[in-house]
Amino acid sequence: MRSPSIGTRSSRGRRLVLLGLAAALVLSGCAELGSPRNGFLPSEPGITDKTESIINHWSGAWVAALGVGVLVWGLTIWCVIVYRKRKNDNTLPVQLRYHVPLELMYTVVPILMIGVLYFYTVQVTSEITDVSAEPDHTIEVYGKQWSWDFNYLDENVYFEGDRVQLTGEDGVEETLPTLYLPVGETVEFTVDSRDVIHSFWIPAFLFKIDMIPGHPNTFQVTPEEIGHYQGKCAELCGEFHSEMLFNVEVVDRETFDAEMDALRAAGNTGRLGEEYDRVYDQRGYLQDGTGNN
Repeated sequence: MRSPSIGTRSSRGRRLVLLGLAAALVLSGCAELGSPRNGFLPSEPGITDKTESIINHWSGAWVAALGVGVLVWGLTIWCVIVYRKRKNDNTLPVQLRYHVPLELMYTVVPILMIGVLYFYTVQVTSEITDVSAEPDHTIEVYGKQWSWDFNYLDENVYFEGDRVQLTGEDGVEETLPTLYLPVGETVEFTVDSRDVIHSFWIPAFLFKIDMIPGHPNTFQVTPEEIGHYQGKCAELCGEFHSEMLFNVEVVDRETFDAEMDALRAAGNTGRLGEEYDRVYDQRGYLQDGTGNN
């Protein structure tokens, strides 16, 4: 059986290279359609008082990763070229049991890299989770299968959400639970869950936090740009997890007060507290014996 000629193999290789380039162009075009505005994250500096530091940290990590990648790729290609097998060279290369300087380098350098990344990550995380400031508003958020409750504690009003079926029809998104935030004012969130673990996430704010039943978490944020944003649960929480969405409206103070007055006029005064939580026994079943759903 005849083996393929060199020309045939070269032609086949060229076709594979061209196919790979075409695929890369198509994929890059698809990525461009949904690319975030700053090149890395689906947000931009100024949406909140925390987004700029998060973006700077994320972009710095990408630059560092790219530098490491270029170094590794360069060394790999250099080794392939320099130490390739030559024609009529059938001798084995020099076999080394160890190389102390090299081993020290690839042990110490990664430790230093991870240490630097850890230092800046802790610094940014501490800034994001700092709750030492005096908030202008305190909002309590409860996640539940599969909706949200918002308690505006300072205004003594609440919003109680119900599951909204995403049918794809026009106007369905407008019926989702809506969280109102006053622009330029610091809001302290306390998040909790009524049943299973959820996660409170507003992608444009570049921050999400777990909602663990009976273990409330707290964070502060100052929205700095009026606009409409989207929120969602970022923790798989059951059959209709994909429908656990909410709207976020960052508005001026006059609009915020009007929305609070509307809740008050609708009779939504007070607070929806722990009395509405789903209660389990130690085995993970409802206390009435119906089972954990």
